[in-house]
Amino acid sequence: MWRRIPATGARHATSFRTKAVYATAGATTLALSGYYYNLKQQQQSALDDTYEYPPQSSMIYLEPQQVARDPTRPHAFWAPPSREDMLRMLQEGPGVILKEKEKAAAAAAAAAAASETPGSNSAASPPVVAVPTSPVEDEDVFDLLIIGGGATGAGCAVDAATRGLKVAMVERDDFSSGTSSRSTKLVHGGVRYLEKAVRELDIEQYKLVKEALNERANFLKVAPYLSYQLPIMLPIYKWWQVPYYWAGSKAYDLLAGHQGMESSYLLSRGKALEAFPMLKNDKLVGAMVYYDGQHNDSRMNVALGLTAVQYGAVIANHVEVIELHKDDNKRLCGARVRDAMTGKEFNVKAKGVINATGPFTDGIRQLDDPSIESIVSPSAGVHIILPNYYSPGNMGLLDPATSDGRVIFFLPWQGNTIAGTTDSATEVTPNPMATEEEINWILGEVKNYLHPDVKVRRGDVLAAWSGIRPLVRDPAAKSTEGLVRNHMINVSASGLLTIAGGKWTTYRAMAAETIDEAIKEFGLTPARGCSTERVKLIGSHGYSKTMFIRLIQQFGLETEIAQHLANSYGDRAWAVASLAQSTGKRWPVFGRRVSNQYPYVEAEVRYAVRREYACTAVDVLARRLRLAFLNVHAALDALPRVVEIMAEELKWDAARQAKETEDAKAFLTTMGLPVSPIAYPTNVPEAVVGHPVPEGEKVQQTGFWGRMSGKSASGELVTDSFYSRAQFNPEELAEFHKVFGALDHDGDGHIDGHDLEEVLNHLDVQVEPQVLKNIIEEVDLDNSGTIEFNEFLEVMGGLKEHASRTAFSKIVVEVENKRNVDYGIKAKTTDRSGGGA
Repeated sequence: MWRRIPATGARHATSFRTKAVYATAGATTLALSGYYYNLKQQQQSALDDTYEYPPQSSMIYLEPQQVARDPTRPHAFWAPPSREDMLRMLQEGPGVILKEKEKAAAAAAAAAAASETPGSNSAASPPVVAVPTSPVEDEDVFDLLIIGGGATGAGCAVDAATRGLKVAMVERDDFSSGTSSRSTKLVHGGVRYLEKAVRELDIEQYKLVKEALNERANFLKVAPYLSYQLPIMLPIYKWWQVPYYWAGSKAYDLLAGHQGMESSYLLSRGKALEAFPMLKNDKLVGAMVYYDGQHNDSRMNVALGLTAVQYGAVIANHVEVIELHKDDNKRLCGARVRDAMTGKEFNVKAKGVINATGPFTDGIRQLDDPSIESIVSPSAGVHIILPNYYSPGNMGLLDPATSDGRVIFFLPWQGNTIAGTTDSATEVTPNPMATEEEINWILGEVKNYLHPDVKVRRGDVLAAWSGIRPLVRDPAAKSTEGLVRNHMINVSASGLLTIAGGKWTTYRAMAAETIDEAIKEFGLTPARGCSTERVKLIGSHGYSKTMFIRLIQQFGLETEIAQHLANSYGDRAWAVASLAQSTGKRWPVFGRRVSNQYPYVEAEVRYAVRREYACTAVDVLARRLRLAFLNVHAALDALPRVVEIMAEELKWDAARQAKETEDAKAFLTTMGLPVSPIAYPTNVPEAVVGHPVPEGEKVQQTGFWGRMSGKSASGELVTDSFYSRAQFNPEELAEFHKVFGALDHDGDGHIDGHDLEEVLNHLDVQVEPQVLKNIIEEVDLDNSGTIEFNEFLEVMGGLKEHASRTAFSKIVVEVENKRNVDYGIKAKTTDRSGGGA
C-alpha cells in the first residue's frame, strides 16, 4: 500500500517527464489518426466519385435518382416483373426485355416532356436507363442459363447481370429450398480451419481461411440488414487453454485485417457467467470471445434473386429443367423446362449453361451425359431449434471438441437458439429428415456445457431439420479418392459448366470465378468487369439500424414487429408496412400477426406473393417468414391463415387450398412436426422425426399415465408428452397438488421422504425401485429428509419421461422390425464447415 516518495524536486521532475511523455504520445496518436482518417475519406470519396455503377434494367421503373453517389437504389415501392412475365421472357428470349426497355425509355421521355414548363430547369437529370449491349440478331438467345436458385446460382445471376450479360435462372423448387436455407446461419472464415492450418503447416488451408474472411467482410457490407456481427464464446475449463485460445483468436483477428469487426477478448470466470448465465460453472476458468458473422440465409437468397432482377436478369422458381439441348456440334445451346405450377413445357435458348444445383449436381450432369460418373458425396448436417432461454440473445457458443471430435455451434437466431451440426453420410433427397439419434446427440452435447439447472429436454426442440452438404470430387483430378476442400468448377465436353461445393460465406467469390470461366468458355462479351464487391443487395441502400423507430412512429407498429421488418427487408420494410391492415386496437395500430409467438405479420404474406415470387404455402412459411424453421407447431397454427391470404392473392379454389394445406403439413413433418401418435425412441437410431404409427400399433398405458393420457381434457397421449414443451397437462398438475397437499399435514410445503412411495402408490404409478432411485439422484434432492413440491415435480417429470420413452421404444421396435430395415450409417471423416451451405 505504501511506496517510497522521492524528494520534492525529483518528484516534480519525474511527474513532469511522465506527463510530457503521455502528452507527446497522445498528440502523436491523434495526429496520425486524423491524418489516416482524412486520407481514407479522400480515397473513398475519389473512389465513389469515379466508380461507374452498372446500369439497371430500365424494365424496372425507378424514381429519378436524387443522390448521385447511389444511382442503384430503387424506390420503396419498386416491384419486379410478375412470375407470368418472367415465364414469358424465358420462353420468348431476352429480345422481349429489349422491347420493354425501349417502351420504358419512351415512356420516361414522354413523361419528362410533358412535365416541362417554361420555368422549369431543362438540365434536370432524367431517370437512369440501361443501354442495350447485345446484338439484335441474338435477341432470342440468353448469354447464360443458370440451373439452380440457391446461394451459388443466385450469386452467379447477380454477377452476370451486373456485368451486362443476358441471364436466365431457373429453380426446380423455390429459391433456397435446398441446402441454402438449412445452414448454420454463420458467415465465417472457420476458426478451426485456421487451427488446422497452423497445426499441420497447411498453406492451402490457410488460403481458404484468408479468402473466407475477406468474403465475410464483403458479405456484411453488401447486405447490412440481413447480416451482422455475432460474438461467439469459447468456454475454458483448463488453465493451459487460456494462452492457446488467446493466441488462436488473435491470429484469427490478425488474418482478417481491418474489416470493421470487433477484436477478440478474454473474459474472467465471473464475466463469462455474466455474459452467458446458462453456462456450466463447475471448473470454469474463463472464456475467450471472438467475432464472426451471422445472417438470415433464405432471405439473403431471395435478396440475391431480386437484385439480379433489378439488373435485368430473368428468374423463375418452380421451373424444372427436364432436357438439355445440343447443336450440330454437340455443344449445349439451351434446355427444355417445365413449369411445376401449370405443367407447361417450353424451350430456353442460351449460349452457355451453368449447373449450380448443389446436392443435385449429378442429376443435371447425367442429363448432359448419362454415362458420366457421380462426383457428389452427400453429407447430412442436422440442426435443432431450442427456446430462447437456452442462450443469451447476443452471444453464441462454440464447442471445439465434442465427444466424437466434431464441432458444434450454439447460437441465438431469430429469437430462438440454434444448435448443430452433425456430419454423416446420407442420400440425396428433396426434403431430408433429421433422425432421432442425431437430435439426441446434439442435445447431449448441449447438456455438457449448460448449468445443471437447465434441464435439456427433447420436448424443448421446436424444430429439427437436415441439410445436405454437397462434398464433391473433381472429375478432372488424377486421384479419384479425395474430396475438394472448397469448391470445384468443371466444364464437360459439351460445355456444361458445373460449380459445386463451397459454403455460404464464399458465394460471391465462387460466382465471380464461375462467370469468369463462363465468359472464357462461351466467348461472351460483357459490358464491364465484376463489380459485386460494391453492389449492394436490394433493401440495403436506405437501411439504418434505427429505421425501425420511424416504422413505429409512422405506422403504429409494435417495436418487435418494426425491428423484424427492418432486419428482414431493409428499406423494403416501408412497402411491407404499407400493406399492413389495422389491428382494430388503440395500439398497435397496424400489423396483424400470423403467430402470437413471433413478429411475422399478415402483410408479409401478401408482399411475398406480390414481390418475392412465393407460389406455395411452404414458400411463405419456410423461406419468406422462416416460421417453419423456428417452430413447427407455430407454423402449423399459422397455416390456415397463410393459405387463406394466399388464396385471396392468387385466386385459389377450394381444391387448391386443400392441396396447399396437406403439402405444407407433409413438409412440416420433415422439419420435426410430430404426427400423433408418433414414435421417436432413443434406442432406435434411425427412427425418423414425423414418422406416423398405424392405429393398430398404439401402446396402451396402464396406471396413472394411462388414465391421464387416455381421458384427459387436453387429449394428450403419454407418447405425445415426450415432445411437449410442458411436462404436465392441467389434469396431472391438479392431481399432483391434491395428493401432495393431503400428505403435507402441517402445511409447511414439505412431505417426508418416505412418503414419496405412498404418493406414487396413491397415484397408481408403477415404477421399479432402481429406476426411481436413479431419477431421484438425477433430480439431486437434498438430504434433509423432506421433499418440496418443486422437487416432487422433478421426480414426477422424470417418471413421466421414462414412461414416454418406454412407450416409444415398444412402438418403434415393432414398426421397425416389420420394416426389416438396415440402419448402418457411418460418420464421415471429411472436415465440414459449421456454417457452410
